[in-house]
Amino acid sequence: MRQESDALGALPLPEGALYGIHTLRAAENFPVSGQHLFPEFLRAYALVKAACALANADGGGLDVARADAIVAACREIADGRHADQFPVDPYQGGAGTSTNMNVNEVVANRALQLLGRQPGDYAFLSPLDHVNLHQSTNDTYPTALRVAALWLLKDLENAVARLQEAFQDKEAAFAHVVKVGRTECMDAVPLTLGMEFGAFAEAVSRDRWRIFKCRERLKQVSLGGTAIGTGLGAPRAFIFRAADHLRTLTGLPLSRAENLVDATANADPFVEVSGILSAFAANLLKISSDLRLLASGPATGLGEIRLPALQAGSSIMPGKVNPVLPECVGQVALRVMANHQAVALVAGLGQLQINQFLPLLTHSLLESLRLLTRATALFADKCVAGIAANEARCRELVEKSHALATVLVPAFGYEKVSHLLAEADAKGVALADHLEATGVLTRQAAQALLAPKRMRKLGYEEADYEGLRQPGEAPPLLDLSAGGDHPPRTPGKGREKGGDDA
Repeated sequence: MRQESDALGALPLPEGALYGIHTLRAAENFPVSGQHLFPEFLRAYALVKAACALANADGGGLDVARADAIVAACREIADGRHADQFPVDPYQGGAGTSTNMNVNEVVANRALQLLGRQPGDYAFLSPLDHVNLHQSTNDTYPTALRVAALWLLKDLENAVARLQEAFQDKEAAFAHVVKVGRTECMDAVPLTLGMEFGAFAEAVSRDRWRIFKCRERLKQVSLGGTAIGTGLGAPRAFIFRAADHLRTLTGLPLSRAENLVDATANADPFVEVSGILSAFAANLLKISSDLRLLASGPATGLGEIRLPALQAGSSIMPGKVNPVLPECVGQVALRVMANHQAVALVAGLGQLQINQFLPLLTHSLLESLRLLTRATALFADKCVAGIAANEARCRELVEKSHALATVLVPAFGYEKVSHLLAEADAKGVALADHLEATGVLTRQAAQALLAPKRMRKLGYEEADYEGLRQPGEAPPLLDLSAGGDHPPRTPGKGREKGGDDA
């Protein structure tokens, strides 16, 4: 067991610890959440330290032996080794200083081991004088956050692409299934199940594009700015070289921010990225809720689709299967929205040249990225890909609903259709049955009006209504081109000045 000292005194370090006294004090000061730093963040931070060591070696600030040992230790951390040596809680004071010192100490002590020396031999290789040379928490911490976020954004893009494709597959598979559309949870007009899933696919497609574009906001890093972005305490050559080395080590298109004071003081780019994630979360919440509703019942609800059965849903009700994946996705969406609120508040509460609450922003943003990536992939693979249409139920509900009534309005007019509908309701029969019984419309003609191909095209054509029969007259009676008591409306007429859509 070794002992280390700082300005506050001396403390014994646990046997085998690669971290030092600064990390130990932080672990004792902030036993808050019991959580740990995200591995992507530690990987990014290690590569930031490696890039700085290489830049310092270029300028002569570090000799080759020390620089090589530091880089080798950083690579081990980036590869996932020594994860147990980072006990600092994500919720910490000091704008991330505890994390920076944790990384400095582990890198230094592992580098000492690689050089054949004992941990704690800081006279030879120091966490501050060598590993942290020409750096500050205030430029290395946000730089590591940007790198980690860029990696996770790429993973999220791949997951979102899978979800979009899963919905597109269902859009094609369900193109022939006519069902009832609903507004305000009430029956509205018919559409196909494929169109409904196509709308899901389109929303996710927009999210995919937004997520791809928001990476641009994170590519400029503040490395080299040191404490407040002026570069004070760092050689000019180091400032210009550090970001270049980091770009090579990470494979990311990084560049040094043009205004390092701005990049150090302001966190609004993170808010923008988090906002994009929150928008995606809103779509996920809406879509997952819609799927639960469409699958509800199934005997006493809508039951228009069948979700994959993943696990038993009740400890007391045999045979009950719950929509657990959509529920999981909905909870993730809510968490991401809450995280976005935290990110926005943190950015707004930054003061003067630094943001003291950046650790909360870091943990919230990276948590959102990880949650969304995992939940989206699961949603695509374990839920959407296995959804089946209940075609019989969709057909039954279409026939029971008033959806046919709206389809008939262009042919017979609103008032007449309303009258026919009231008659059907009074008799307790479906509108299609009443129309056939009274000779207004054959069952075959009604089915033709509700054909999937008619649902998929915009608006109607006069030919769609040819052959309809009215009571007491022989077919074909309806002359759509001649007008009559209830002439059809011209598509779009009356909307030039904001006609109603209700």
